[in-house]
Amino acid sequence: MPALQTALTHDAKIEIPLICGAMYPCSNWELVAAVSAAGGIGIIQPISLTFVGKQDFRAALQKIKSVTNKPVGMNVLTEKSSKVYLDRMSNWLDIALEEGVRFFVTSLGNPKWVVDRVKPFGGVVYHDITERKWALIAKKAGVHGLIAVNNRAGGHAGQKTPQALLAELSDLELPIVAAGGIGDEQGFVDVLKMGYAGAQLGTRFIATTECSSHADYKQAILKAQADDIVLTDKLSGVPVSVIKTPYIERIGTKAGPLARLLLKHSRTKHYMRMFYSLQSAWKLKEAQQRGSAYQEYFQAGKSVQGIQAIEAAGEIVQRYAKAARSALG
Repeated sequence: MPALQTALTHDAKIEIPLICGAMYPCSNWELVAAVSAAGGIGIIQPISLTFVGKQDFRAALQKIKSVTNKPVGMNVLTEKSSKVYLDRMSNWLDIALEEGVRFFVTSLGNPKWVVDRVKPFGGVVYHDITERKWALIAKKAGVHGLIAVNNRAGGHAGQKTPQALLAELSDLELPIVAAGGIGDEQGFVDVLKMGYAGAQLGTRFIATTECSSHADYKQAILKAQADDIVLTDKLSGVPVSVIKTPYIERIGTKAGPLARLLLKHSRTKHYMRMFYSLQSAWKLKEAQQRGSAYQEYFQAGKSVQGIQAIEAAGEIVQRYAKAARSALG
């Protein structure tokens, strides 16, 4: 047991330093609950619960609490792209606090308003970063830890290796969690040995019995190898890791000339990214629910290399924990 006690387990009040990362559109409440019940921590993604899962947000949190009394976390997208969006996210945050959530993962913006909001409740905030300059902003904002998204991650991946990221962040005196490329037990053990306080997994938990994603999505993950993961900027205007399917090959991975021009201009990039985000949200939702009957548009990271079967989320957590205890003593 002592081998798995890290700053992350202390901050999140969990037994195993393993996070099921928030994933749009894959973070259904059953998956979040299963990971937390097994000793890790599942992260709620509000838009996945409400827009994709068509759940009332508070009701979904209460369903999770009916399954497990162990901690769950919440993902808060901190960007202030519109007042309507910010008000909605702020309301979800208030509900989460009322329902007892105390661990928060922030991303895509300055997390200070979240840190300030949760502080009176004893809340803890870890912030997603891809490089040092964002980590410095997050530290100034008062976050308690960092989630270092590397170049093997799914979704909005970073550009640096797990080793390089840890090296450039280690002097900030904050717990650092590795995110990206961890698809098997050895990958989990490796990042703990490097000095990370834990690991955040996404793709591995899509290929689980509890995840509500379409069977085609799960099968695409099982069939893919690391070399099948490519970056496309057609989803959100910035590079996103997806599985190279016939559909992706057909439409290409680069935004058109006009889109690239608009994304570079300070006055238009916000609107262009908003357009991309709305378009991609719909495409990802349809791909998740209808599989290849719609479009083969599946986000995933290079961890696909180590994923061989669709398994129960709790079994994955426990197997990773067993491997780490054995390796770390």
